Amino acid sequence: MTSLSLIQRLLFPCIGAAMVALPTSTLAQTDKSTPKPRVIQLNPSAVDSMDIFKGPPETVTMRSGYMVLAPSKSVGKHSTRHNEEAIIVFAGTGEMKIVNGPTLKLMPYCVAYCPPNTQHDVTNTGKDTLRYIWLVANAGR
Repeated sequence: MTSLSLIQRLLFPCIGAAMVALPTSTLAQTDKSTPKPRVIQLNPSAVDSMDIFKGPPETVTMRSGYMVLAPSKSVGKHSTRHNEEAIIVFAGTGEMKIVNGPTLKLMPYCVAYCPPNTQHDVTNTGKDTLRYIWLVANAGR
């Protein structure tokens, strides 16, 4: 069983269960600016990255994407600004380098956190494709 299929078996039923558990009033809202429950299907063999949520009106503040990084590639140094960020690794190995801070080792089934106002870069340091989901949300500061 591949690592992604295990994650799909573990994570996606949880998402579905969470959606089913939402109050009927949440599901029945008709305001077009209110986020709606949904499931996004990821392609486990994708060769390109993709957006998952682009922020309002799809979500309240959260944005996310599915990142596919070839060996020795990086996303480039960037800042979280007023957001906090988490990345959830499905496959491959890499590192999140925090400018003026630690280097976080990335491996399958780990979750890395990057606080607001932090410059960082994610690099694939392994021989296989690094696959992860990144999530950012307004930290409210």
